[in-house]
Amino acid sequence: MTKAYDELVEFLAAGSTPASLIEFQPSQETRERVQELIRKEKDTGLLPGEMSELDDYLKLEHLMRMAKARARGRLGA
Repeated sequence: MTKAYDELVEFLAAGSTPASLIEFQPSQETRERVQELIRKEKDTGLLPGEMSELDDYLKLEHLMRMAKARARGRLGA
């Protein structure tokens, strides 16, 4: 399980509101890891484990975008 999963699970377990969901951002460490994987993918290619890790990040990003869109709808934003 990646750090991003841990961050999201902790956020959800602490309770959230539509406003806090909209404001949620992954940690700097997580953002840097994603950037590193994307750079490596373009430059030299990824090992299977790294590709799986990047895929997990992308799935989480998609999930959060959908959740934030619904939260905005609930707030009328």
